[in-house]
Amino acid sequence: MSSPSEISSLLHLEVGDPTQSAYGTSLMLNSNDDPESSSRKVVERNLLRKLDFRTAYLVLIYILNQMDRNNAAAARLRGFEEDLGMKGTQFNTLVSSLYIGYVFMQTPSNLILSRIAKPSLYLSSCMSLWGLLTTLIGISTNYYQALSSRFLVGFLEAAFYPGAIYLLSRWYKREELGYRTAFFTAGIGISNAFGSLLASGILATMEGFLGYAAWRWLFFIEGYLTVLVGICGMFILPDFPSGPARWLTPAEHALARKRMEEESEGRGAAESTSSGGFSDVLSLMTDWRAWVVGTALSCCNASMSFNLFFPTLAATMGYSPTISLLLCTPPWIMSTIVAVAVARHSDATRERFGHMVFALLMLITGYVLAMSTMNVTVRYISLFFMAQAQVSNVILLTWISNTFARSSSKRAIAIGFMNCIGTSGNTLSPYIWPSSWGPTYTKSYLICIVLASTCISLCWVFRRHLERLNEATCEEERKLNLTKGYRYLL
Repeated sequence: MSSPSEISSLLHLEVGDPTQSAYGTSLMLNSNDDPESSSRKVVERNLLRKLDFRTAYLVLIYILNQMDRNNAAAARLRGFEEDLGMKGTQFNTLVSSLYIGYVFMQTPSNLILSRIAKPSLYLSSCMSLWGLLTTLIGISTNYYQALSSRFLVGFLEAAFYPGAIYLLSRWYKREELGYRTAFFTAGIGISNAFGSLLASGILATMEGFLGYAAWRWLFFIEGYLTVLVGICGMFILPDFPSGPARWLTPAEHALARKRMEEESEGRGAAESTSSGGFSDVLSLMTDWRAWVVGTALSCCNASMSFNLFFPTLAATMGYSPTISLLLCTPPWIMSTIVAVAVARHSDATRERFGHMVFALLMLITGYVLAMSTMNVTVRYISLFFMAQAQVSNVILLTWISNTFARSSSKRAIAIGFMNCIGTSGNTLSPYIWPSSWGPTYTKSYLICIVLASTCISLCWVFRRHLERLNEATCEEERKLNLTKGYRYLL
């Protein structure tokens, strides 16, 4: 526990004493006012360790989130379409319906999140409810019941991803955020890897158990796990640093608040007071940059729509459903490792665009290989290249969080709004992969290559805009003889 003098110094600092350093002399081992002293570093290291432990739970939630998103593709291999009487593009519509709820709810949900004190309760409650609805898909007797349940799942899932990104941005500095976001979204790779293993086990062993088809058990088991993890999340996830945090010492809690103050001050002139309401939404809707980056995110998401049909693409190699699901695991394990490494390097070099382009070029390479031949070995190698692209979405979202809006409420709306635009790509992407285009899916690959190239082009435009802003700031500082200030990450 911190001593009374430490707590007094920290609380005194929080009200904004301009003459005192970050922690005051009572916290300094050598009575040095330098905020980068060893004492602050010790407190900061302990804070980040505890915070990383708490936010790591988001990875588990995201694993189940991805499993609930993609379980329909696995169930398809074991009679899901046939048992519910689906025809034509109805399965594609079922997959797409999840993202319609995302489009409607992401911005309002983040607006709500920015105004409440307990994000842990809000996000965890939404998770438990979508887990319950996932189990209801398992008892559906026709296409329309499954469609309705899946739409409602998306309505509730919409709160999680942009909400989690916003929660992370309220605790971590921008040079720390990319790696943490990548670690959080590593849940995609882990989910696709071990979700395939779980699905293959359930679908291979539970057919007819208690009179239910194996694909129904897939929804029952994954839905139940989601409910359980959601309930536990209410007690594990952190709330905002502005509220109580009994898991931190007073010194750590005060530093957490101070870090966010420093982050805000480091972005230059303060914004006008933000209400976090309709005016902020309107401001973003009239900002051309939001539409450029949102469209880029939409193209990025649609270009990576292969992950919705990964088991289907693996099945084109001619193996049994169980083997096809098992073959999905290695590419996603490798993808998880690559995603964390690339994001960490992006943070270390403070560069976003080049790292995102690297990931999308891996995706394009995978598509070109898959189009070129039906050879089993080459097509399996192409799946490895495709899977590495997941980090491009992570870096783009981190770039958005780094760039848009200094006030926390406006940042929440910016993340939700651009995620909303980006999700439109997910809504349309299932129609890129009609079964009639299989098993080669050449047209699908070509469409995704065009989408990935469009994303790169739009992000280049955005990067050039930020580069010009940095140059203008540098010129102003030179003329006025000012110290180097805030720079946008490129």
